Amino acid sequence: MGLIASAKVQSLPAPWAGEVSSGGHRLLTDKPESFGGGDTGPAPYDFICAGLISCTMITLRMYAQHKGMELGEFSVEADFHAGREGPEWIERRLYFSHPLSAELQLKVLEICSKTPVTKTLLRSLEIHTTLA
Repeated sequence: MGLIASAKVQSLPAPWAGEVSSGGHRLLTDKPESFGGGDTGPAPYDFICAGLISCTMITLRMYAQHKGMELGEFSVEADFHAGREGPEWIERRLYFSHPLSAELQLKVLEICSKTPVTKTLLRSLEIHTTLA
């Protein structure tokens, strides 16, 4: 299996701020003001939600193009729920600009359960950390 993504974060002078780079892209990350940050960019769990919904949107559009289907404009939202102890979960919602048939609704839900990022989040993932 090959490398499919890479990112780097460089700390910035503000308490929780950092500049994330991935390829030619630059993004800021920070914590909300309620956590002592400056809210200058998404927090880490926001990036997890963003990755999931981005993958969902891309996968649905690729499937629709491959099958010659028209889904119209749509949006995807996600909320990450967690507590200090106990279960964690993500609620994902899809909104379509025009109604989908019952058959297409079932297909969309099936596709969502099989997106690459969904599958990654649902299975265990090892993280190896080293000092360089």
